[in-house]
Order: sequence, then structure tokens, then C-alpha cells
Amino acid sequence: MLLSGVVPFPQEFAARYRARGYWDDRLLIEHWEDAFAAFGDRVAVIDDQERWTYAELEQRSIRLAGVLVDLGLRPRDRVVVQLPNTNAFVCLYVALQRIGAIPIMALPSHRYREVEQFVRLSGAVALASPARVKDTDFTEIFERVAADQPSLRWHLTLGAADTTGDKRRLDLAELMAGEPITSAQDLLDLRGDLDPEDPAVFQLSGGTTGIPKLIPRSHNDYAFNSRLAVSVCDVRPGDVLLDVLPISHNLPLACPGLQGFVFAGATVALSTSTRAGDVFARIQRDGCTHMHVVPALLIKLINDPAADEFDLGSMRVIQSGGQRLQPETRRGAQRVFDRATVQENFGMAEGLLMFVRLDDPEEVRMETVGRPICVDDEVRLVDADGRDVADGEVGELWARGPYTLRGYYNAAEHNARAFSPDGFYMSGDLMWRHPSGNYVVAGRTKDLINRGGEKISAEEVENLILTHPAVLNVACVPVDHEVLGEQMCACVILRPGATLTLRELVVHLTGFELAKHKLPEHLRIYDAFPLSPVGKVSKKDLVAQLRAPVE
Repeated sequence: MLLSGVVPFPQEFAARYRARGYWDDRLLIEHWEDAFAAFGDRVAVIDDQERWTYAELEQRSIRLAGVLVDLGLRPRDRVVVQLPNTNAFVCLYVALQRIGAIPIMALPSHRYREVEQFVRLSGAVALASPARVKDTDFTEIFERVAADQPSLRWHLTLGAADTTGDKRRLDLAELMAGEPITSAQDLLDLRGDLDPEDPAVFQLSGGTTGIPKLIPRSHNDYAFNSRLAVSVCDVRPGDVLLDVLPISHNLPLACPGLQGFVFAGATVALSTSTRAGDVFARIQRDGCTHMHVVPALLIKLINDPAADEFDLGSMRVIQSGGQRLQPETRRGAQRVFDRATVQENFGMAEGLLMFVRLDDPEEVRMETVGRPICVDDEVRLVDADGRDVADGEVGELWARGPYTLRGYYNAAEHNARAFSPDGFYMSGDLMWRHPSGNYVVAGRTKDLINRGGEKISAEEVENLILTHPAVLNVACVPVDHEVLGEQMCACVILRPGATLTLRELVVHLTGFELAKHKLPEHLRIYDAFPLSPVGKVSKKDLVAQLRAPVE
């Protein structure tokens, strides 16, 4: 029986996915165990302090799993995991899979509001987090949440050990070094009644409003997700992935991420710093061949003069996701990483993944975000009435397939709005189908500026503004207007030493002969943009700043 609150795949679809070899009805840990058996002496993970072989990771994770079972953790228990990019994260992730416990992939930037909701929604029994990060005391957050949510029993801390004698608070380093009573065979027996359609992981939705919802990723679909993603990213023996984005996020964890690279017998280098000099140093030191980025990070990297001080020649594939990568940024990346191909992808923690193929023609790689990675990924682009649009026309992306969820966890009311009656996830992303068969992002249903009834795609205008030589980065957002309802404001980060006026920007855009109503009517200059927890530009925060009264 599946965990209560999980929406199962309909039986006819599950049977089809099994028949076609997508689902193999094995637990996610069994794929990790395959890698441990095949690649024992290879280096699996490297963080800022240590490097572990596959065999070392296997033994450490068995030991930690046993200690956690001794503590009282059991299959299907939920654990909020909020750890930085370290080997300890990987060890805990694998240990939880050994038990059949379910990690909830919180981000390092989450605080009380998010943690409380994750625990309340899931009934989580444990929080794994740093003890403290700068001015945030996570032990205080744990105590506040535990006071209101009695399911929360343990705080597994990374960093300063507890000196209060609170038995709920446990040092993760000590747990990893412990000697368990529970044996490896006991662990195998313990997970014997798990269903491969049970959640292996809870990912988080990327919704633009409210607290993220929980996305159940099953053992069957999440293993398939990683195996298939790695197949289109040119991963070879000896390759090294640099995971610099928060590893709890779906892209660096499993698309192909840590999970896909381990399944392929490669190495994953984990970094806790996004400073350009630190990133370049890790690429040079570890011979990194692949890297996940979001556009804001890539823009920062390619415009940092420190790039000239390092040998970046090992980098072969830069995988960009999270937001549409502008062609100008892509060209800049290929100048800095001159041996690398920038591979754009479009994906969602809810499932569907699209990748530009590395052998696509250059113009297709420049213009599109790729196409689905599975032939049984069902994609529809629909208008406001749910009717399919013609090729070349913009529509909302609806998706269904062997690794795309059928419902958020414990969210029946929201699911009724987010899924079509026949099970398509209604993403809110606007796209159109390119003649190549790939797809082009046109924004989001909530990323439109409605100027007097004329709906303007911010994405389209941003692409053009980024071609101005003074502009480093841009985000177009709506500002309120008493007559038109909304006008467009171009929020811009300038290149060092550059200046720009609204008139100069409008003159530049007029040269593209676009409709006049698409021209920005306001310009704001920023030193930096507010970012979401996963590094995307937070447009809702920009809108809030623009609405705030000037003091």
C-alpha cells in the first residue's frame, strides 16, 4: 500500500511504463548499490575537505543507516534534509534510501516558515541541517517547529556539537562515525515491504506564490529520470561533475546531477561557494568536465576577470536550467569556456525534462531549450480554453509521462486546479514548438505584462534588451498604471562603467521593429537582483520593491 497522500499513476499507465522498460520495480537504493558494486575503487564524491571512493561511500552510508535505525528511524518516515553541498549530504541521502525513509529536499536558504510547513504537511520525524549559518540558529528553528509539530523528534546537526544535553539534538558527524547494532542484512530486511511506486524523495515545487508544495518522486520514476538524463549529456568514464548549485534542488541532484553521474560511475565534486574564483579553482583542481548553472550564476562567472587566471580547459558541457538562457549569455560562456558546449535544458521538479542535444545545429542550440528526453513524454501546448495550438504558436505547456507526477502530496484541492481531468500537469509555462521539433520558452502565464489588454511576454523583451552593450542582466516586470493597468519596467544591471537612459534603451529596441506597446516605459538600475532560493531572479521581489513608497 502506498504512503497515504500520494496520488498513484493509473494502472494502465504504470503497466505501459513497465512494459517499455522505463520502470524496473526496484528501489532507488538498488541502483546506488549497482554503482557501488561496479565502481568500488573509483572516486565517487569530493567536497571541500575529503574525497571518498564508491566503496567508502557504501560503507559509510551502511553505518549511518544502521545508527539511524538504532535511533528509531523506520521506512516511510520523512526527514527534512537542509544540508549544504558536502559529502555528509550524500552519505545521509544514501543512508535514508537504505532505510526506505523519505528525504524532503529543503534548501539551505529555507527558514522557519518553510521548515514548519514541510514538517506539518509531511509529518516529518527529523530535521537535518547545519547547527548555525551566519546569523541563523537552526537549533532555535527546530525547537519552535517541534513545539508545534509533535511528529518532529530529532535534529541531526552539521557543525557545532550540542552542549545542552538535549537528547533530540544529534551531531551528524558523530552519527556517521558510530558503530551500529543494526546490520546491513537488517537494513535489507527492514525495507522489504516498500513499494517501488512509494516516494523515494520529496522534491519541492517552484511555485511563484506561497510555500512550495511537496512533489513525491517514486523509486521507479526517479531512477528512470536520472538514467535517462545522463544518456543525453555526454558522460564518459573519468568525467567529473561540479555541483555548485544547492544540491537538494532537482537539477544538481538528479538531472542527471549527483545521482545520474554516480549511476554512470563518474565523480561528483561538491562546492559550497559560488564565488567565481572558487568555482574556477575547483574546475582546475578537480578537472571538472560538466557543470550545472542557472543563468544568473553563469552571467556572474563569464564576466569575472578571474577566469583568465585559471585553466578551464577540462570543462566540456555546461548545463543551464531554471530560466531561459539568452543567446548573448551563451555566446559569452563559449568565449570563456572555449572547449565547452552550453547545453540548455528545461525541466521541472514535477518531472518532465527537455534537453538540447549536443549534436543539434548551432542555431537550434542557440534558440531552443531542447525536446523531451523520453519518447513517451506527452507534451501539449494549449490555449486559454485548453485547445491545442498550432506549431509555432504560443501555448501553455501540459505534460504527462513516466516520470511526471500525478499529484502533489496531501494537496487534493490544489491538484484539482493543477492537473487536467486526464492527468496532464498544467505547468503555467508558455512555449512554442520550433521547426526543428525542439521547444522555445516564451515566458509564463504569470510572467506576462498586461498593458491595456495587450499581453507582452517579458521573455521576448528581455532577450532584446540583453543585446545592448551596456546591459549585463535584465528582468522585465509590471508596474501599476491607473489607465492601462500595467506598464513594463526594465530592471537592469549595467556592465562596469556603463550608463543607460530609458530613451537610449527605447532607441535601441526600436531598431528591432517590434510593436510599440512592447517598449519599456520605465527603467530602474540595480547593482544586484533579488534571487530565489535556487538562484533565479525573483521577479515578485522586484515588483514589491517597485511598489514600495520612496522614503
